[in-house]
Amino acid sequence: MSMKRCHAVAARAGWLAMIACVVLGVSAAWAIDPTELPDPKLQARYLALTHELRCMQCQNQSIADSPVGLASDLRREVREMLLAGKSDDDVRNFMVARYGEFILFRPRFSARNAWLWFGPLVLLAVGCFAAVRILRQRSALLAQDNEPVDEEPRS
Repeated sequence: MSMKRCHAVAARAGWLAMIACVVLGVSAAWAIDPTELPDPKLQARYLALTHELRCMQCQNQSIADSPVGLASDLRREVREMLLAGKSDDDVRNFMVARYGEFILFRPRFSARNAWLWFGPLVLLAVGCFAAVRILRQRSALLAQDNEPVDEEPRS
């Protein structure tokens, strides 16, 4: 390839990279919540709550980070409840009553979801038990092995 052609390809790639950065940067800016509350403590509570609540449409983003309309509605609802003097627990309870426990990134402990909390511990205990048992069986087999090691390789 000639030098002019190499420079042209590199220039096109640079322009494409710049356009991609601008497009991705703009889409990331859409997810920023511009809500400002009058009291800094209220603003801190608002930010904490919106990062605790899951967007029901995106499901892996908080309502603070999600650009969809439902998340915007939920942020507005949280803002209005905080301005009305509701506590953080009141806001959480309202959202759970409306959308279920799934809306919380950190689900509350209950009999219904106890397996979420204890399941990993039970699986870890079962894994440790199996590992110890296998190691004991292998060490017992090694103690019973009296045959000399073959010096010549098998084919």
